[in-house]
Amino acid sequence: MNRDEKAATIEEIAAQIEAAEAIFAVDYRGISVPQAAELRSKLRDADASFRIVKNRLSKIAAEKAGEERLGELLKGPTALTFVRGDTAQAAKAISSFGKENDVLTFKGGFMDGASLDGDAFKAIARLPGRDVLNGQLAGVVASPLTGLVRGLGSMISGLANQLQQIQEQGLVGQAPASEASNEEE
Repeated sequence: MNRDEKAATIEEIAAQIEAAEAIFAVDYRGISVPQAAELRSKLRDADASFRIVKNRLSKIAAEKAGEERLGELLKGPTALTFVRGDTAQAAKAISSFGKENDVLTFKGGFMDGASLDGDAFKAIARLPGRDVLNGQLAGVVASPLTGLVRGLGSMISGLANQLQQIQEQGLVGQAPASEASNEEE
């Protein structure tokens, strides 16, 4: 890799660091090229990218992007996952892939400026995806409205039933017997 290629790589990594909502650092020892391609495909669904880059170039890019804490994670073989979309889905993809293939040890990461350790990463991986959370929120918001509509519907139905019973008993809709005889005279 010549100097121009290194500079371009540093710029690209710095841009990815700045654009990411979350960054996960993993030890990628033992992962094969087809496995890495499979993981990249799974991460693409979460709008995330998996990248293996030289630690030295990543450190320079992290300093350039203003994320010096990332340099602490860049020891030994390290791959970075840059998440721009669903953080929970990306964490699930990495976690499940690591369990299935017995690779990818989580080293650390960042999300919204906060540092993540292994426990925080596992907690994020257990969260439902963004789409599921949005659906749950919509259900919570719609629940009171649904209850109101059902309540009003049952009240109207009850009123209609009562009016029907009153009409069947002859209390409504017909003239009383004394008025009917007066009209005949």
